[in-house]
Amino acid sequence: MSLSQVKHIILVLSGKGGVGKSSVTTQLALSLSQAGYSVGVLDVDLTGPSIPRMFAVEDAKVKQGSGGWLPVVVHEANPSTGIGSLRVMSLGFLLPRRGDAVIWRGPKKTAMVRQFMSDVLWDELDFLLVDTPPGTSDEHISLAETLLQEARPGQLSGAIVVTTPQAVATADVRKELNFCKKTGIRVLGVVENMSGFVCPNCSECTNIFSSGGGEIMANDFNVRFLGRVPIDPQFLVLIETGKRPRYPEGTKVNSQDLSFQHLEQVDNADNPETPNSSLLVDKYRDCSLAPIFRAITADVVVAVEQASGS
Repeated sequence: MSLSQVKHIILVLSGKGGVGKSSVTTQLALSLSQAGYSVGVLDVDLTGPSIPRMFAVEDAKVKQGSGGWLPVVVHEANPSTGIGSLRVMSLGFLLPRRGDAVIWRGPKKTAMVRQFMSDVLWDELDFLLVDTPPGTSDEHISLAETLLQEARPGQLSGAIVVTTPQAVATADVRKELNFCKKTGIRVLGVVENMSGFVCPNCSECTNIFSSGGGEIMANDFNVRFLGRVPIDPQFLVLIETGKRPRYPEGTKVNSQDLSFQHLEQVDNADNPETPNSSLLVDKYRDCSLAPIFRAITADVVVAVEQASGS
């Protein structure tokens, strides 16, 4: 099994599409890498593979190694800066064109998921994040069965469940929590995404989709609430164009003032001589969401350690 050198496997789940699950997966991966961990991301959302776009590696080609596929390198480890390596694998790399539709029946999807689990040569990883499709479809069942049968004890650390604050979203995501309960997958915590909007032109963060639904749901299921994540257009610009985020003075997210960081770094932010300045993992440090995900990541690592010790 190609997962033999992976220490911890974490599933990122949601019961509803459009809640930003791939965005959460991407930022968890970047935050773990910033903390020095070696990270892999496996995209098993077969009909909507977005991970290659999120990491700006859409044009990369998957190479065949001895015994399987070699994942695409986003960046290598850099011991001098404390950054861990980051690699990704997705069906998106195997499609002839980015816009090609994947029209597969259940058995073919199941076979593809199992092939991803067995034929990707990850080498040594601290964390493998698995970005799943919404709902509780064939891919989920195949993934759960494969991991529960073939992963060594404790290797499947658990799942992070993503929701948005609205009742219509939390109602669907409750089904995902019940799926985890029925399949015996530990829930590491719940992330409430799109909880607020960071205006790019002023210093306001406004709750446009309300707030608190994810925390209420987590409390109802007696699982850890990992935190609230607002919508930040600057993050979207970073992903789409590679432009480093910058904020007007006085910008506050979760009561934290972010503008002072950018006032200090604005002169050197895009200097090509700055170490790692061109890397997504470095530019993400200046995003308003980075401090939020540092805290979420720290809680996830604690939850994983607790799961490993239980």
